[in-house]
Amino acid sequence: MKTVVLLYETCCIYEIVITNYFLQCTGHEIVFATLDGNAVTAQEKFSLNATCALNEIDPKEVELLLIPGGEISSIDNEEVYSYIRAVVDNKGLVAGICNGVDELDNAGVLDGIESTHSGKDDLVVGEHVITARANMYVDMAIAIGKKMELFADEADLQETIDFWKLHKSFN
Repeated sequence: MKTVVLLYETCCIYEIVITNYFLQCTGHEIVFATLDGNAVTAQEKFSLNATCALNEIDPKEVELLLIPGGEISSIDNEEVYSYIRAVVDNKGLVAGICNGVDELDNAGVLDGIESTHSGKDDLVVGEHVITARANMYVDMAIAIGKKMELFADEADLQETIDFWKLHKSFN
């Protein structure tokens, strides 16, 4: 199973770096996809290389589809919507943060479920959909980690929260 990060021009990398770190540290395969397989430039001006085009990845092989925020107009189309719906239909997890939530909404996967669009919560964790506001990138990473069982045990989870959220040092 793969984690697919959908990259596009102006995507905000800071919103997903911690999630990617947790996945990488736990041995999950991370695939960076763009619509055409070409490199893009993030909002932070990093040049990002894609592993492949999104349509080269079978949605049935996706355990997590991660959509960062940014100016989504370049990915706001039926090709992406269909892919998002296919991942959800196959019981994969989709997570959107900031304007990535708009992409999930435009795909129709937020219809009838609780999300950051339907309420006041800054982070909403559902069965197959996680939505977060931009300032919740640490909380989203932890929620994804819990949902995907990335933490070895409760102590590992607490240490992660202490370090990433509470900024405790471990000397």
